[in-house]
Amino acid sequence: MNAITSAAGLRDHFDRTVLPLWRGPGFDAALRLPYEALDANGQQPLPVTRYRAMACARQLYVFSQAGDAAHAHTLFDALMRFGDRERGGWFYSVDPQGAPLDTTKDLYTHAFVVFACAAYGRRFGVGDAFDVVHRTSALIVDRFAASDGLLNAALDAGFANVSAAPLQNPLMHLTEAWLLARDATGDAAFDTAITRVIEAVTRTFLHTPTGCIAELPVGDADNRLEPGHQFEWFWLAAQAGGRLGASGLDAHLTRAFAFAVQQGVDPASGAVCAALDEQGNVIDATQRIWAQTEYLRAIATHRDAAVQATLPAQIGCFAARFLTPRGWVECRNAAGEVARADMPSTTPYHLLTAYQALPA
Repeated sequence: MNAITSAAGLRDHFDRTVLPLWRGPGFDAALRLPYEALDANGQQPLPVTRYRAMACARQLYVFSQAGDAAHAHTLFDALMRFGDRERGGWFYSVDPQGAPLDTTKDLYTHAFVVFACAAYGRRFGVGDAFDVVHRTSALIVDRFAASDGLLNAALDAGFANVSAAPLQNPLMHLTEAWLLARDATGDAAFDTAITRVIEAVTRTFLHTPTGCIAELPVGDADNRLEPGHQFEWFWLAAQAGGRLGASGLDAHLTRAFAFAVQQGVDPASGAVCAALDEQGNVIDATQRIWAQTEYLRAIATHRDAAVQATLPAQIGCFAARFLTPRGWVECRNAAGEVARADMPSTTPYHLLTAYQALPA
């Protein structure tokens, strides 16, 4: 494959190589759902054990953004089959025959339903999708509510018992979803919701010495700081702008960005590691593709011109290490060896959201 050194080259690879995988071998035409993953050659799906609502939602976002109306309509209809008509909300997964499998109601899935339906509704003017955005957002606020403005990460099928307390990652993706929902629907109520969740996250997850947003509430044992999430939050805070409330999150994340680059990015390869401890030591050296894409997006949107100037070189490092003529490499280890060979259906979302933020 010819060397990719520009944002245009990344987008061309996405359009010519990545998208066709998920219209073709990555799509189960019988169930009308994306497979969970393709093999390293992009020719065969991995053996089917489940289909997740979140994966379908991410694919709906991707094909909505790509303007592929026919495939997006199919994916929206498929996503609706994950809905729990009896108790409300969305099942986590269905089995290989399309019947409910994991009936957990998790915030991460619900956030991506909001996110994808907002994008789909805006792109194609589908009122039913906006109805899903509002209904699901109202359910999230009502059913997932925890203390101090936080939201639980998971509950049982009937929303009666909490199975996972508040976690950073689903709250981050809910922020992302509500930012898009605000833009797509024009509903100012999302502004208040965004501010509340950002202030709650800052109170609970901010690691003050570094400015980082931790994965678990600060003070919990075995906490960790993920460089990729600092880059992701950095971009989200910039998008939130005046909706940051009293959090001061933009200033904290400026420090977090610098910390994540210094401690979490290999200066030789430009690769981002998976996790650091609270002192900045690498505790998981795996290089996951999504963390690399978040680094690209954060660089591209950084206010410091010196940081932005590193973007072309980082694009080159990323493309050489993670893109292939058949698709991409999902994970490498610290030595650069492939640590995960298959290509998940969730990754095109990471690629596209990063590429959209890069300069033309």
